[in-house]
Amino acid sequence: MTIHIGPVDPSHAGELMTVQRAAYVAEARQNGVLSIPPLEETLDEIRASLGLALGAWIGPRLVGSVRGRVDGSRMLISRLSVAPDVQGQGIGRALLEAITDARPDEVELLWLVTGARSDDNVRMYVKAGFVQTRAGVDEMNVPVVFLEKKVISSSG
Repeated sequence: MTIHIGPVDPSHAGELMTVQRAAYVAEARQNGVLSIPPLEETLDEIRASLGLALGAWIGPRLVGSVRGRVDGSRMLISRLSVAPDVQGQGIGRALLEAITDARPDEVELLWLVTGARSDDNVRMYVKAGFVQTRAGVDEMNVPVVFLEKKVISSSG
């Protein structure tokens, strides 16, 4: 299986929504809720949030995606999703590494939020060097954990 990772743009929004919803249904169930923010996101919201966004393809099929939102020296990694039928094959980790590599030079800290009961996700993030910094609830009152990773600028 050959995976290609590259940028996504608004023309991919429908495919992104399909993969995201398929991936996050299981995430919602795992965290004991019916819905979480990625399941509520509209096509227009997806199109508007694709400033720094990458997709993973197997042949012509989009099988995963991730987004980054830069705020000064920090970058939020969000909406990391992989189609359920290809999960567990390293695609999520490859997307995480790719978005980390795609960050602007001024970014010194990566951070993300995941469901508190999403043990596989937390394990993947910890293996990638992220550290849990706190726990809380998201805007839909779902228990979440916050993780961070300090990164070194490629120019320094």
